[in-house]
Amino acid sequence: MHQEKHLRSSDTIRDIVIGMSDGLTVPFALAAGLSGAVTSSTLVVTAGIAEIVAGSIAMGLGGFLAGRTEVDHYNAELKREYDEVERVPDQEKAEVKEVFADFGLSEALQQQIADEMARDKDKWVDFMMRFELGLEEPVANRATQSAITIGVSYIAGGIIPLSPYFFIENSQIALYYSCILTLICLFVFGYFKSKVTGQKPFTGAVKVVIIGALAAAAAFIVAKIIT
Repeated sequence: MHQEKHLRSSDTIRDIVIGMSDGLTVPFALAAGLSGAVTSSTLVVTAGIAEIVAGSIAMGLGGFLAGRTEVDHYNAELKREYDEVERVPDQEKAEVKEVFADFGLSEALQQQIADEMARDKDKWVDFMMRFELGLEEPVANRATQSAITIGVSYIAGGIIPLSPYFFIENSQIALYYSCILTLICLFVFGYFKSKVTGQKPFTGAVKVVIIGALAAAAAFIVAKIIT
């Protein structure tokens, strides 16, 4: 039996990717930069935790606002479509026919479908939202779910590069362990992110590692130059 494989819960996966990628990279770069300026891991941990808290809130709020914008946009377009099927039904029927004309259906069949669809206003509007505007109804509480998922993912990612500093007093020694741990996690994260999004896993993993390493190296070098 033929089985099709499709990616489900793509919005949740996207939110996890957004939160984890920034969570791994930004605190890693911050810790690396501070390690180039100070020798005390306590200062790195304090600044790192403050950044993780602020970053998770900012990222979560960004996800919430994006989700609310999507909902508001959908509702505005939904209201407009209901208004149009009331005021200009012939024009809306013509738009239905255009959709099916693109599929190669005959003029008579296009008209028949448009007339039949016009019998149910709700289904008619739903069709126009999907096929004319390309809009899907947002999931209930999507904005809140997005905010929580991104924020928690950011925290989970941010703790990883910071964890060696909890146990090693010298920040520059802790940085070595942080680099090893974080780059491994970036590789694993990049591998699975690329796999679920249909990209080449190894290539995607290497790209994620390079981006994280460059960000940390740049922060460390700048801190060294300034101090």
